[in-house]
Amino acid sequence: MGEAGYIAAFIAVATAATFATRVIPFLFLERHTDHPLIQHLGRYLPAAVMALLATVFLQRSADWTLIVPGADGVLAGLLVVLVHLWRGNALLSIAAGTACYMTMQQTGLLTG
Repeated sequence: MGEAGYIAAFIAVATAATFATRVIPFLFLERHTDHPLIQHLGRYLPAAVMALLATVFLQRSADWTLIVPGADGVLAGLLVVLVHLWRGNALLSIAAGTACYMTMQQTGLLTG
C-alpha cells in the first residue's frame, strides 16, 4: 500500500471513530432520556463546556500585551454571547465570533 493508501485508510478510520463517538450515546441512551441525570447533563453540560472553552481561549489566544489586555478575545467572546442571545443559533454565534477575532488579528485593529 502506497502513501496515498495509508492516508485514505487513516481518514476512513478517523471518520468512523468520530462518527461512532457521536452516534453511540444516542443509541445506548435513547431509552433513558427521562432519567434525571440525563436531563441534568443535557441542561447544564453545554454551558459548562462553552465556559471551559472560553476560559482556555482567553488564556491561550487573547493578546495580553494590548493597551486593554485581552480586548481581542473579550470582544470576540462578547460578540458570540450577543449573537447567540439575539438569534439562538450556536453555529452563527461561533462563526461571528471567529470572524471578529480573525479580523482583529489579521488587520492589527487593536494594536494601534
